[in-house]
Amino acid sequence: MKHTNAAKIFKLVGAEAVLTEAEDLRKYLTGLSTSFGYVLSDANCSVFYTDSRYLEGATAALKGTDILVKEFTGSVVELLKPYKQVAIPFGRTLYPDFEKLKNTGIELIDSLPAFTSAMSVKEAYELELIEKSCSIADKAFVALLDCIKEDMSENDVAALLEFLMRKFGASGTSFATIVAFGENSSVPHHETGMRKLKFGDVVLIDFGCKFGGYCSDCTRTFLFGDDSRHAEFKKSYQNVLDAHMLAKQRITNGMTGKQADAVARDFLKNHELDKYFTHSLGHGIGVNVHEFPRLSPKSDDVLLNNMVFSDEPGVYFEGNFGIRIEDTVMLKDGKVISLTDSDKKLIIL
Repeated sequence: MKHTNAAKIFKLVGAEAVLTEAEDLRKYLTGLSTSFGYVLSDANCSVFYTDSRYLEGATAALKGTDILVKEFTGSVVELLKPYKQVAIPFGRTLYPDFEKLKNTGIELIDSLPAFTSAMSVKEAYELELIEKSCSIADKAFVALLDCIKEDMSENDVAALLEFLMRKFGASGTSFATIVAFGENSSVPHHETGMRKLKFGDVVLIDFGCKFGGYCSDCTRTFLFGDDSRHAEFKKSYQNVLDAHMLAKQRITNGMTGKQADAVARDFLKNHELDKYFTHSLGHGIGVNVHEFPRLSPKSDDVLLNNMVFSDEPGVYFEGNFGIRIEDTVMLKDGKVISLTDSDKKLIIL
Protein backbone atom coordinates (compact mmCIF):
# COMPACT_ATOMS: atom_id res chain seq x y z
CA MET A 1 0.00 0.00 0.00
CA LYS A 2 1.25 3.52 -0.81
CA HIS A 3 2.08 5.76 2.12
CA THR A 4 -0.56 8.13 3.48
CA ASN A 5 -0.84 9.76 6.86
CA ALA A 6 -4.58 10.32 7.24
CA ALA A 7 -5.19 7.35 9.55
CA LYS A 8 -2.08 8.22 11.57
CA ILE A 9 -3.31 11.76 12.27
CA PHE A 10 -6.83 10.54 13.02
CA LYS A 11 -5.51 8.20 15.71
CA LEU A 12 -3.26 10.88 17.20
CA VAL A 13 -6.07 13.45 17.42
CA GLY A 14 -8.60 11.10 18.98
CA ALA A 15 -11.68 13.04 17.80
CA GLU A 16 -14.82 11.62 16.20
CA ALA A 17 -13.69 13.08 12.86
CA VAL A 18 -10.76 15.10 11.51
CA LEU A 19 -11.26 17.70 8.76
CA THR A 20 -8.21 19.13 6.98
CA GLU A 21 -8.22 21.90 4.38
CA ALA A 22 -4.81 23.64 4.65
CA GLU A 23 -2.82 22.83 1.50
CA ASP A 24 0.40 21.68 3.17
CA LEU A 25 -1.44 19.59 5.75
CA ARG A 26 -3.51 17.97 2.99
CA LYS A 27 -0.26 17.26 1.20
CA TYR A 28 1.08 15.54 4.30
CA LEU A 29 -2.06 13.40 4.55
CA THR A 30 -2.43 12.44 0.90
CA GLY A 31 0.95 12.99 -0.76
CA LEU A 32 -0.81 15.17 -3.34
CA SER A 33 -0.22 18.83 -4.14
CA THR A 34 -3.57 20.45 -4.92
CA SER A 35 -4.93 23.97 -4.52
CA PHE A 36 -8.35 22.78 -3.34
CA GLY A 37 -9.81 19.97 -1.30
CA TYR A 38 -10.72 18.55 2.09
CA VAL A 39 -9.60 15.37 3.80
CA LEU A 40 -12.21 13.97 6.17
CA SER A 41 -11.23 11.06 8.39
CA ASP A 42 -13.34 9.08 10.85
CA ALA A 43 -13.26 5.61 12.38
CA ASN A 44 -14.47 4.04 9.13
CA CYS A 45 -12.26 5.64 6.47
CA SER A 46 -10.60 8.76 5.08
CA VAL A 47 -11.98 10.59 2.07
CA PHE A 48 -10.29 13.22 -0.07
CA TYR A 49 -12.99 15.54 -1.39
CA THR A 50 -11.92 17.67 -4.34
CA ASP A 51 -13.28 19.23 -7.54
CA SER A 52 -13.24 18.11 -11.15
CA ARG A 53 -9.79 19.58 -11.81
CA TYR A 54 -8.13 17.03 -9.55
CA LEU A 55 -10.60 14.15 -9.53
CA GLU A 56 -8.97 11.97 -12.18
CA GLY A 57 -5.40 12.58 -11.03
CA ALA A 58 -6.20 12.10 -7.35
CA THR A 59 -8.12 8.90 -8.02
CA ALA A 60 -5.17 7.44 -9.91
CA ALA A 61 -2.59 8.64 -7.38
CA LEU A 62 -4.49 7.34 -4.34
CA LYS A 63 -5.46 4.00 -5.87
CA GLY A 64 -4.30 1.26 -3.52
CA THR A 65 -4.22 3.52 -0.46
CA ASP A 66 -6.56 3.84 2.50
CA ILE A 67 -7.93 7.17 1.19
CA LEU A 68 -11.04 7.29 -1.00
CA VAL A 69 -11.52 10.09 -3.54
CA LYS A 70 -14.88 11.78 -4.09
CA GLU A 71 -16.02 14.88 -5.94
CA PHE A 72 -16.94 17.75 -3.65
CA THR A 73 -20.21 19.34 -4.67
CA GLY A 74 -21.88 20.44 -1.44
CA SER A 75 -20.86 22.50 1.57
CA VAL A 76 -18.49 21.70 4.42
CA VAL A 77 -21.35 22.12 6.90
CA GLU A 78 -23.32 19.42 5.07
CA LEU A 79 -20.25 17.21 5.05
CA LEU A 80 -19.98 17.37 8.83
CA LYS A 81 -23.66 16.83 9.72
CA PRO A 82 -23.12 13.21 10.85
CA TYR A 83 -20.67 14.29 13.56
CA LYS A 84 -20.94 15.89 16.98
CA GLN A 85 -17.19 16.41 17.37
CA VAL A 86 -14.69 17.43 14.65
CA ALA A 87 -11.02 18.32 14.82
CA ILE A 88 -9.61 21.12 12.66
CA PRO A 89 -6.21 22.87 12.78
CA PHE A 90 -7.11 26.04 14.68
CA GLY A 91 -3.98 27.98 13.76
CA ARG A 92 -4.40 27.18 10.06
CA THR A 93 -8.14 27.90 9.76
CA LEU A 94 -9.46 31.29 8.63
CA TYR A 95 -11.59 33.02 11.24
CA PRO A 96 -14.78 33.16 9.08
CA ASP A 97 -14.48 29.42 8.41
CA PHE A 98 -13.91 28.74 12.09
CA GLU A 99 -17.00 30.77 13.03
CA LYS A 100 -19.10 28.99 10.42
CA LEU A 101 -18.20 25.61 11.88
CA LYS A 102 -18.57 26.83 15.45
CA ASN A 103 -22.09 28.09 14.71
CA THR A 104 -23.19 24.59 13.71
CA GLY A 105 -22.94 23.50 17.34
CA ILE A 106 -20.30 20.89 16.54
CA GLU A 107 -17.64 20.53 19.21
CA LEU A 108 -14.36 21.71 17.67
CA ILE A 109 -10.99 20.27 18.70
CA ASP A 110 -7.57 21.51 17.59
CA SER A 111 -5.76 19.01 15.36
CA LEU A 112 -2.68 21.19 14.81
CA PRO A 113 -0.63 19.81 17.75
CA ALA A 114 -1.00 16.31 16.30
CA PHE A 115 0.19 17.53 12.88
CA THR A 116 3.15 19.38 14.41
CA SER A 117 4.24 16.33 16.38
CA ALA A 118 3.76 13.82 13.56
CA MET A 119 5.33 15.95 10.83
CA SER A 120 8.45 16.71 12.88
CA VAL A 121 9.58 13.08 13.23
CA LYS A 122 9.99 11.61 9.77
CA GLU A 123 9.03 8.16 8.58
CA ALA A 124 11.57 6.16 6.56
CA TYR A 125 9.88 6.97 3.25
CA GLU A 126 9.88 10.70 4.10
CA LEU A 127 13.60 10.58 4.83
CA GLU A 128 14.22 8.94 1.46
CA LEU A 129 12.37 11.74 -0.32
CA ILE A 130 14.24 14.46 1.61
CA GLU A 131 17.56 12.75 0.93
CA LYS A 132 16.77 12.71 -2.78
CA SER A 133 15.77 16.37 -2.68
CA CYS A 134 19.07 17.18 -0.97
CA SER A 135 21.05 15.13 -3.46
CA ILE A 136 19.46 17.04 -6.35
CA ALA A 137 20.26 20.38 -4.70
CA ASP A 138 23.90 19.36 -4.20
CA LYS A 139 24.26 18.14 -7.77
CA ALA A 140 22.72 21.30 -9.20
CA PHE A 141 24.97 23.58 -7.14
CA VAL A 142 28.13 21.76 -8.23
CA ALA A 143 27.02 22.00 -11.88
CA LEU A 144 26.21 25.69 -11.44
CA LEU A 145 29.74 26.63 -10.35
CA ASP A 146 31.19 25.90 -13.81
CA CYS A 147 28.57 28.16 -15.41
CA ILE A 148 28.99 31.33 -13.36
CA LYS A 149 30.57 34.14 -15.37
CA GLU A 150 31.35 37.81 -14.83
CA ASP A 151 28.46 40.21 -15.68
CA MET A 152 25.80 37.58 -15.00
CA SER A 153 23.03 39.06 -12.88
CA GLU A 154 21.74 37.61 -9.61
CA ASN A 155 18.57 36.71 -11.52
CA ASP A 156 20.62 34.92 -14.20
CA VAL A 157 22.34 32.73 -11.61
CA ALA A 158 19.09 32.00 -9.75
CA ALA A 159 17.32 31.03 -12.97
CA LEU A 160 20.15 28.74 -14.02
CA LEU A 161 20.28 27.03 -10.63
CA GLU A 162 16.51 26.50 -10.65
CA PHE A 163 16.76 25.07 -14.18
CA LEU A 164 19.49 22.66 -13.07
CA MET A 165 17.47 21.48 -10.08
CA ARG A 166 14.53 20.80 -12.40
CA LYS A 167 16.84 19.09 -14.88
CA PHE A 168 18.10 16.73 -12.19
CA GLY A 169 14.59 15.73 -11.09
CA ALA A 170 13.14 18.39 -8.77
CA SER A 171 9.46 19.25 -9.06
CA GLY A 172 10.15 22.85 -8.07
CA THR A 173 11.92 25.02 -5.53
CA SER A 174 11.44 24.92 -1.76
CA PHE A 175 11.30 28.74 -1.71
CA ALA A 176 12.33 31.70 -3.84
CA THR A 177 16.04 31.22 -4.57
CA ILE A 178 18.26 33.89 -3.02
CA VAL A 179 21.35 34.98 -4.94
CA ALA A 180 23.25 37.91 -3.46
CA PHE A 181 26.41 39.47 -4.89
CA GLY A 182 28.87 41.63 -2.97
CA GLU A 183 27.27 44.05 -0.53
CA ASN A 184 23.85 42.44 -1.09
CA SER A 185 25.04 39.36 0.81
CA SER A 186 24.84 41.36 4.06
CA VAL A 187 21.03 41.17 3.86
CA PRO A 188 20.06 37.70 5.19
CA HIS A 189 16.93 37.48 3.01
CA HIS A 190 18.03 39.63 0.10
CA GLU A 191 15.59 39.83 -2.80
CA THR A 192 17.41 38.50 -5.86
CA GLY A 193 17.73 41.23 -8.48
CA MET A 194 19.72 42.57 -11.41
CA ARG A 195 22.99 43.37 -9.65
CA LYS A 196 25.78 42.08 -11.92
CA LEU A 197 28.69 39.93 -10.85
CA LYS A 198 32.13 41.53 -10.64
CA PHE A 199 35.58 40.09 -10.01
CA GLY A 200 36.23 39.88 -6.27
CA ASP A 201 32.55 39.68 -5.27
CA VAL A 202 31.30 37.64 -2.35
CA VAL A 203 28.50 35.37 -3.60
CA LEU A 204 25.82 33.99 -1.27
CA ILE A 205 23.26 31.52 -2.64
CA ASP A 206 20.38 30.18 -0.51
CA PHE A 207 18.48 27.50 -2.40
CA GLY A 208 16.51 24.28 -2.17
CA CYS A 209 14.20 22.09 -4.16
CA LYS A 210 11.30 19.71 -3.77
CA PHE A 211 11.18 16.02 -4.61
CA GLY A 212 8.08 13.96 -3.93
CA GLY A 213 6.67 16.96 -2.06
CA TYR A 214 9.58 17.22 0.42
CA CYS A 215 12.06 20.08 0.70
CA SER A 216 15.79 20.64 0.90
CA ASP A 217 17.47 23.84 2.11
CA CYS A 218 21.09 24.81 1.58
CA THR A 219 23.25 27.95 1.59
CA ARG A 220 26.74 28.37 0.21
CA THR A 221 28.95 31.47 0.31
CA PHE A 222 32.05 31.81 -1.88
CA LEU A 223 34.25 34.26 -3.76
CA PHE A 224 34.17 35.07 -7.46
CA GLY A 225 37.88 35.66 -7.83
CA ASP A 226 40.26 36.83 -5.14
CA ASP A 227 41.26 40.49 -5.39
CA SER A 228 43.42 40.20 -2.25
CA ARG A 229 41.02 42.40 -0.23
CA HIS A 230 39.24 39.59 1.61
CA ALA A 231 41.31 38.92 4.72
CA GLU A 232 38.42 39.80 7.08
CA PHE A 233 35.95 37.84 4.97
CA LYS A 234 38.17 34.74 4.99
CA LYS A 235 38.67 34.95 8.76
CA SER A 236 34.92 35.29 9.37
CA TYR A 237 34.17 32.52 6.89
CA GLN A 238 36.36 30.07 8.80
CA ASN A 239 34.68 31.04 12.07
CA VAL A 240 31.21 30.49 10.62
CA LEU A 241 32.30 27.16 9.16
CA ASP A 242 33.74 26.11 12.51
CA ALA A 243 30.47 27.08 14.24
CA HIS A 244 28.53 25.10 11.64
CA MET A 245 30.66 21.99 12.11
CA LEU A 246 30.67 22.31 15.91
CA ALA A 247 26.86 22.30 15.88
CA LYS A 248 26.93 19.09 13.86
CA GLN A 249 29.32 17.52 16.34
CA ARG A 250 27.47 18.49 19.52
CA ILE A 251 23.76 18.48 18.72
CA THR A 252 22.20 15.28 19.99
CA ASN A 253 18.89 13.54 20.68
CA GLY A 254 17.04 15.13 23.62
CA MET A 255 18.72 18.54 23.33
CA THR A 256 16.46 21.60 23.16
CA GLY A 257 16.46 24.04 20.27
CA LYS A 258 17.84 26.65 22.67
CA GLN A 259 20.78 24.43 23.61
CA ALA A 260 21.51 23.61 19.97
CA ASP A 261 21.48 27.28 18.97
CA ALA A 262 23.84 28.09 21.85
CA VAL A 263 26.50 25.71 20.52
CA ALA A 264 27.06 27.87 17.43
CA ARG A 265 26.17 31.20 19.05
CA ASP A 266 28.59 30.77 21.95
CA PHE A 267 31.38 29.82 19.56
CA LEU A 268 30.78 32.97 17.52
CA LYS A 269 30.60 35.00 20.74
CA ASN A 270 34.06 33.76 21.66
CA HIS A 271 35.22 35.28 18.36
CA GLU A 272 33.25 38.52 18.93
CA LEU A 273 30.88 37.71 16.08
CA ASP A 274 27.66 36.87 17.94
CA LYS A 275 26.15 40.34 17.44
CA TYR A 276 26.38 39.76 13.69
CA PHE A 277 24.53 36.43 13.95
CA THR A 278 21.06 37.93 13.61
CA HIS A 279 18.85 34.88 13.05
CA SER A 280 18.37 31.46 14.62
CA LEU A 281 20.56 28.42 14.00
CA GLY A 282 17.88 26.41 12.25
CA HIS A 283 14.37 25.16 11.61
CA GLY A 284 12.61 21.93 10.82
CA ILE A 285 12.33 20.84 7.17
CA GLY A 286 9.80 18.52 5.54
CA VAL A 287 6.71 19.15 3.43
CA ASN A 288 7.35 22.80 4.34
CA VAL A 289 10.78 24.39 4.32
CA HIS A 290 10.05 25.86 7.76
CA GLU A 291 8.57 23.42 10.26
CA PHE A 292 8.96 22.25 13.86
CA PRO A 293 11.45 22.07 15.58
CA ARG A 294 12.90 25.56 15.99
CA LEU A 295 16.59 25.89 16.85
CA SER A 296 16.64 29.39 18.34
CA PRO A 297 17.67 31.21 21.54
CA LYS A 298 14.10 30.97 22.92
CA SER A 299 13.12 27.49 21.72
CA ASP A 300 12.29 24.72 24.17
CA ASP A 301 11.48 22.34 21.28
CA VAL A 302 13.12 18.98 21.93
CA LEU A 303 15.26 17.52 19.15
CA LEU A 304 14.57 13.84 18.50
CA ASN A 305 15.92 11.11 16.26
CA ASN A 306 14.55 11.24 12.70
CA MET A 307 13.92 14.96 12.86
CA VAL A 308 15.23 16.93 9.87
CA PHE A 309 16.35 20.53 10.31
CA SER A 310 18.81 23.13 9.09
CA ASP A 311 22.21 24.02 10.55
CA GLU A 312 22.81 27.57 9.31
CA PRO A 313 24.96 29.94 11.34
CA GLY A 314 25.66 33.25 9.63
CA VAL A 315 27.19 36.68 10.15
CA TYR A 316 26.22 39.87 8.33
CA PHE A 317 28.19 43.11 8.12
CA GLU A 318 25.85 45.83 6.89
CA GLY A 319 26.74 47.25 3.48
CA ASN A 320 29.83 45.06 3.23
CA PHE A 321 29.29 41.29 3.12
CA GLY A 322 27.44 38.40 4.69
CA ILE A 323 28.28 34.74 5.22
CA ARG A 324 25.88 31.86 5.77
CA ILE A 325 26.74 28.17 5.63
CA GLU A 326 23.70 25.91 5.72
CA ASP A 327 23.03 22.21 5.40
CA THR A 328 19.88 20.18 5.73
CA VAL A 329 20.66 17.63 8.44
CA MET A 330 18.90 14.89 10.39
CA LEU A 331 19.31 13.25 13.78
CA LYS A 332 20.03 9.54 13.53
CA ASP A 333 21.01 7.40 16.52
CA GLY A 334 21.61 10.57 18.50
CA LYS A 335 24.02 12.08 15.97
CA VAL A 336 23.70 14.71 13.24
CA ILE A 337 23.93 13.38 9.68
CA SER A 338 24.32 15.88 6.84
CA LEU A 339 21.90 15.41 3.94
CA THR A 340 23.21 18.27 1.81
CA ASP A 341 26.94 17.79 1.65
CA SER A 342 28.54 19.74 -1.18
CA ASP A 343 31.95 21.17 -0.28
CA LYS A 344 31.87 23.82 2.44
CA LYS A 345 35.53 24.79 2.33
CA LEU A 346 35.85 28.29 0.91
CA ILE A 347 35.45 28.14 -2.86
CA ILE A 348 37.19 30.77 -5.00
CA LEU A 349 36.04 30.65 -8.60
